[in-house]
Amino acid sequence: MTRVVVLGAGFGGLEIAATLSERFGAEADVVLIDKRDGFVFGFSKFEVIFGRRLPEQVTHRYADLAKPGVRFVQSEIRAIDPNSRRVETDAGSFEADILVVALGADLDPAATPGLVEAGHEFYSNAGAFALRDVLPRFQGGRVVVGVTSTPFKCPPAPSEAVLLMHDYLTARGLREQSTISLVTPLPVPVPPSPPASQALMAAFADRGIEFVSGSRVERLDAGRRVALLANGDELPFDLFLGVPKHRVPQVVADSGLTVDGWVPVDPATLETAFPNVYAVGDVTSVGTPKAGVFSEGQASVVAERIIARIDGTSSDRTYGGTGTCYVEFGEESVAKVDVTFLPGQAPVGSFAAPSPAAAQEKHAFGTDRIRRWFDREWDDA
Repeated sequence: MTRVVVLGAGFGGLEIAATLSERFGAEADVVLIDKRDGFVFGFSKFEVIFGRRLPEQVTHRYADLAKPGVRFVQSEIRAIDPNSRRVETDAGSFEADILVVALGADLDPAATPGLVEAGHEFYSNAGAFALRDVLPRFQGGRVVVGVTSTPFKCPPAPSEAVLLMHDYLTARGLREQSTISLVTPLPVPVPPSPPASQALMAAFADRGIEFVSGSRVERLDAGRRVALLANGDELPFDLFLGVPKHRVPQVVADSGLTVDGWVPVDPATLETAFPNVYAVGDVTSVGTPKAGVFSEGQASVVAERIIARIDGTSSDRTYGGTGTCYVEFGEESVAKVDVTFLPGQAPVGSFAAPSPAAAQEKHAFGTDRIRRWFDREWDDA
């Protein structure tokens, strides 16, 4: 049987493992490698940050994976040789007939001076889970949510953060004595969807949230408690929540797979320049936003091509650049953005205003994937 080694157990890696297991059962030969012990949806981090869920309620342990034909290895990946498709880990060496790199983007808070000392990043699991204990001690004041570089995962997330912060401070009776500001290098909250951006900016205006666009946070002055922006402006803060710099994992950079910081792939097939080596998701420069739903869509294409290879057939399926994003507007309302990214074309999409139906769809999105990937029900209540 063809051995498939998948590096990274996020949206992309889990989808490939599930699809190959579904097709070949115990005859599959899939090795899924990740240094983490569990999977967490990005949207679940907000549930923990604002005290609605405990970390263990949103963490899906890889130890629970029991897919026929899939072996999960929790280990640090030390080296990747795309020529021989050989991977070195703390758990030993693995050789692949087909190698899939789905390691995502690493976060580098230390790349922004002062962020570690004076602020909090909320994109990693550890950073988000730590904020669950930080926020109850906050007694109001100047809140700044700031993006430090591009590209960054889930472009709507900073907007969601300020709207949910508004709700949180309101519930605690602290909103009137607080200000909330969002700093982003993007011109609007969600550039691919003008209607979504207009709706978010209207929500900001309605809630008295300052929107600072076209700039980023370069550093924090810990002594003065001031965020210094790339455009020369300053924003004082009492609580700073940062989107840290994203970069390709160092082991991927050292492998020779990257060009200009990310892994280039054929946007239709997700093939790299190395034979029988694919890359999906945030680690690539494929041209879609860095978000799990796009990684999942790319993984589906790769899985079908792997199946065709194993079956001795061919697949003409290509990646269409489509994805759906659910956007939290606060006040328990959720909107839906459908968008398509195609090479050489401007993104196109649609926007569905916040509604209970979209909130239900978002819930189903999560529960359906846990059922598919982990073969169990997710009781997230």
